[in-house]
Parts: sequence; structure tokens; C-alpha cells
Amino acid sequence: MATLANVEHRNQEATCYVGNLDPSVTEDLLVELFTQIGRVNSVHMPKDKLTGLHSGYGFIEFLDVNDADYAIQIMSMVKLYTRPLRVSKSSLDKKSGSGSLDVGANLFIGNLDPADVDEKLLYDTFSAFGTIIRPPKIMRDDMTNQSKGFGFVSFDSFEASDTAIECMHNQYLCNRQITVQYAFKKGTTSGEGD
Repeated sequence: MATLANVEHRNQEATCYVGNLDPSVTEDLLVELFTQIGRVNSVHMPKDKLTGLHSGYGFIEFLDVNDADYAIQIMSMVKLYTRPLRVSKSSLDKKSGSGSLDVGANLFIGNLDPADVDEKLLYDTFSAFGTIIRPPKIMRDDMTNQSKGFGFVSFDSFEASDTAIECMHNQYLCNRQITVQYAFKKGTTSGEGD
């Protein structure tokens, strides 16, 4: 069991956070999967003290920083037991986390084909325009996990999001003409007053 002291001694630059894990995923399975990327030093999946079940995420420490970077590129959005993996850099310094990078360059992607478009396809399509700061999110029905036909992509700059809008709005993705526009937080739609 990893303690805070063990975590602090972990090479943070060579460690990946892996989230959205299915309950049946084990540390051994993660070792087996990520060994395909590079030499794994350790795997830790925090577990609930009462149930003994993992919390849906874990940490993979590689021997080499380059392997960690490569794992993020290759394994993000790969499906494991029908769930797209969320793979990112692990860091104890929350100020340098993805929250501080959020400049508001968030896009709404509409009219997505529920059967063919998944998070991995959105990532692969939109990462061509710039750095995506968090995994794309497709909104899904809570009961069936079926896509609702729209999702969100967040870039690290407005230049990237502007280019994505310019290149992808009204284009076809899996035989459907998609809409690409800036996303607005709930309750901030323009033109509405009290």
C-alpha cells in the first residue's frame, strides 16, 4: 500500500494518472497493458478501506519520463472494458495541473453520430488543431451509456479553438454534418435578461 511518503518519492515526471477505470481492472492488468509502452517501475491503485475496491483510477510510474509522455499520447481514450481511459501527467502540484491551463477555449461539438463517434475519435480529430488540455467528453445517457449526440473539446489556446471551428464547423464526421462552436457555461447564454 502506497503511503504519502512513497508518493512523494515517486518520480512525478515519469508517472501517469490513469482514470475512468472499470471496477474489474487490476494492478496486474495495468502493469501488463502499460509494459507494452515502456518499462514500468510501479503501479498504484488507491483502494477503499472498507470495501477493498479501487476508486476508478491509478498511477503508473515508468522508469523513463519519455515512456510516460508516450503513454499519454498512445493510451488516452483507448477503451478498456468499454471505458475510454483518461491518461495524463500525475502531479502533486495542483497549481500546475490542467485547471490552470483552462483559458476558456472550450468547444461544443454537436450532431455527432451516437453509434460511431466516441471520445477517441474526437481526440484524434481535434488534436490536429492544437493541444487538448483534458480528454474530450461526449455526453451520455446515465442509464444506457448511449451518446446524446454532442460533446466538448477543450484547447490550451484560442488560436487552436478558432482554427478547429474554422476547419470543422459544418464538416462531415462519420457521415454527419457536425456543428462546432464555443461552449458556454450553463446560465450564461447571451441575450437573456431578468
